[in-house]
Amino acid sequence: MKHTLSVLLEDESGALSRIAGLFARRGFNIESLAVGPAEAPGISRLTMVLEGDNETLQQMSKQLDKLVNVLNVLDLSSLPAVERELMLLKVSASEENRSKILDLVQVFRAKVVDVSDEALVLEVVGDPGKLVTIEKIMAPYGIIEIARTGRVALKRASGINTEMLKTKPSDNLLPT
Repeated sequence: MKHTLSVLLEDESGALSRIAGLFARRGFNIESLAVGPAEAPGISRLTMVLEGDNETLQQMSKQLDKLVNVLNVLDLSSLPAVERELMLLKVSASEENRSKILDLVQVFRAKVVDVSDEALVLEVVGDPGKLVTIEKIMAPYGIIEIARTGRVALKRASGINTEMLKTKPSDNLLPT
């Protein structure tokens, strides 16, 4: 199972390498990593995606919590959360297929951020599933380059798990 951890840590040199080292020593691969300033000065939020069972991740969370610079560890995997990534996608765009690509850009609410005679650079923001989907749809046109950020995530303030709503049939929402 994939887990998304949100870690608040003091913004000091070496903090990130200590966290990465902790996971490397235990043979964990960090699939995605994003770090940036948090809501308070001198504090950073690190969001990482890891694969592992629940027990192992609970143990890793406890060990993370013991690190000097770590202030808080939250496993967002089972909580209602908002997750987003950014992808820049350079796709081949000849005269014949450019209008088709531009139509798809609108469907995915992506942005064209660079144009040349041979290619378009698209900016796509969304949940990881959206990025994978547009990548697969653009593949037949010829993907030239891809750059993706790591996943960023926050616990939902509303507490509503929108993923759960997507899986329920709409007729279950109607009163009986």
